Amino acid sequence: MSNAYTDTSSGSLGTSLVQTAYDRYVEFALRAVPLIRDVADKRPVQQAMPGSSVLFQIYTDLSQVTAPLSEDVDPDAVALGNTTPITVSLNEYGNASLATRKLELFSLSDVDPAIADIIAFNMADSLDTNVLNVLVGGPNAIAKVNGAIVSTYAGSYTNGTTQALVKNTDVISAAMIRTAVAKLRANKAVPRQGEYYWTGIHPEVSYDLRSETGAGGWRDDHKYAENGASEFWPGTIGTYEGSMFVESPRLFNTTDGTGATGNTGTFGTSGYTYGTGGVRVFRTLVAGKQALAEAVAEEPHVIFGPIVDKLMRFRPIGWYGVLGWSRYRDAALVRLESTSSIHSS
Repeated sequence: MSNAYTDTSSGSLGTSLVQTAYDRYVEFALRAVPLIRDVADKRPVQQAMPGSSVLFQIYTDLSQVTAPLSEDVDPDAVALGNTTPITVSLNEYGNASLATRKLELFSLSDVDPAIADIIAFNMADSLDTNVLNVLVGGPNAIAKVNGAIVSTYAGSYTNGTTQALVKNTDVISAAMIRTAVAKLRANKAVPRQGEYYWTGIHPEVSYDLRSETGAGGWRDDHKYAENGASEFWPGTIGTYEGSMFVESPRLFNTTDGTGATGNTGTFGTSGYTYGTGGVRVFRTLVAGKQALAEAVAEEPHVIFGPIVDKLMRFRPIGWYGVLGWSRYRDAALVRLESTSSIHSS
């Protein structure tokens, strides 16, 4: 007679006693740190009253006087020009979740802290996207098309058309950064930190910038600088060509519209376009002070709502805020458009 084993097979004792073990610690999804909202450094200083929108105004300077005065002639008075108005409309933003009492009692992990963390991140994540949608719609753009730099400054860029001409070899270059910084300085835009402008760049775009070789390229500038070895090997961007660089995957939105095989899509208020043949167009932002204005009626915050159902089984948690953004000084903002040699469609 053969042995009958008490094992883990079906119908044996192990079927009941051997179970799947779970790690009760549940990890969060990978997240990009919100940072785009930091660009909004212009806020109301003397707001007169609450309102559905906030109107900012910028004075207009007088024209220069270059002719000398006549000794015996009283010069004519000149009138000051109208101010330039900038309106920031305020909107309600928020999101919420209802956790059931049954989930709290049956879950193998403590879900309440996790829900609170997810809601808080959703708040910061959502606000950053709203800010980015405003910033990418600026009128000043520099793009790489067929290996050449085109721009709104030279009249060689057309929004909604130029982006579709970007080829898979049209990667960012140091010359584009130099052009952006030169235009900001020419526009009298105030740098954000010392003499440096702020540049938000996607990691896949910074890869191409840091890979550029030759005189004036990022690598040579860092390699032969004082203490260049310590700057070069960590692979950080740091400062370059009059700008301080911040890497973030937030500088590019996920594919939409017709996706990787098409050449159109939507992104933000200005339209986000793909190059022909599925080439993805990235937008790098270079900004000085007061490029973006923000007005807040109620700072976004996490809310633990009251439990009001009859059996007190539904626990609400969410976030809420009332605020808005608008580009304040377009002269202090430039958008660079290029693809990446390592992008994924």
